[in-house]
Amino acid sequence: MVDKKRILNYKEPVRTALKMLNELGEDLTLFVIDENETLIGTLTDGDIRRALLKGHTLQEETLTIINRNYRYILEGNYTVSEILDARNKGVQILPLLNEKKQIIRLINFSVNRSFLPVDAVIMAGGEGIRLRPFTEELPKPLLRIGDKPIMEHLIDRLVQFGIENIQISINYLGEKICDYFGDGKSRDISISYIKEKNKLGTIGSITLAAEFRNDTIMILNSDLLTNIDFEEFFLEFVKKDADMAVACIPYTVNIPYAILETQQENIVSLKEKPNLTYYSNAGIYLVKKKHIKNIPSNSFFNATDLINTLIADSKKVIYYPLLGYWLDIGKIDDFRKAQEDIKHIKF
Repeated sequence: MVDKKRILNYKEPVRTALKMLNELGEDLTLFVIDENETLIGTLTDGDIRRALLKGHTLQEETLTIINRNYRYILEGNYTVSEILDARNKGVQILPLLNEKKQIIRLINFSVNRSFLPVDAVIMAGGEGIRLRPFTEELPKPLLRIGDKPIMEHLIDRLVQFGIENIQISINYLGEKICDYFGDGKSRDISISYIKEKNKLGTIGSITLAAEFRNDTIMILNSDLLTNIDFEEFFLEFVKKDADMAVACIPYTVNIPYAILETQQENIVSLKEKPNLTYYSNAGIYLVKKKHIKNIPSNSFFNATDLINTLIADSKKVIYYPLLGYWLDIGKIDDFRKAQEDIKHIKF
């Protein structure tokens, strides 16, 4: 979102800039543009103080005192490493520019933790049969956990990480989901809908999706309550140059006996009361857009089918241990647990 309260024409006097900064009250940075709306510099209260000490006046054009050495990222041509570097060096607001260096969005790190080049698809077409009677007149994603619906917690989490192009796959009572979330403009994001006519599994409806803006797609189940760090998940996906990444929940089994490892009739080793760790599917995936073609059009197809297809094709499929909070709200007991957990989860 371009906050007009932060945009200043370079011909305006320094006095106007000072007044605007005073009205902002926080994150005191202005972005100075020319007659073509090209960003040419930034201005802070510190810049103005230093300029006045050097003899500049409040009547001068802002152009004379702007900081021309500012950080920015270019639409469609930036890396998350640039985001991390800016954030770690104390940049409070990072402009996203188009090829003409006009401002598309101002990324405010007091609101957004990151700005990931990722599109999201939320699978919200299920009937939620195990949650009846709650889901007889309301789709499961709209059941409230605390002060808002399950899926709103998920969307808010995506927005925190700058994921702003979201498609929601709907079927059962889908019109109620459309009515609640709308087109996303009130949240300064884009929400559109994939309408399943038939049941297409946990990932099959993605072939009906509108065009994706980014080369990486995140696919999520709609009934998850989680504080997963989407930035860490994405960085691991990029670092390992994976074709698909599966978020997983570590599950440890404590065996109270000594375990024998055998080969034919021989004992080859003995482990005393081992702890065995397994990983269960968390229902959150990252996949390169080019692999969507592996999903058959308008057919029943699960995420596990895509995983197996990519593995069979010798593609790189990795797992990402989700160490934060995660709960799949599939049953009434899960729903009740979520009502208590939400009071203590740190988002």
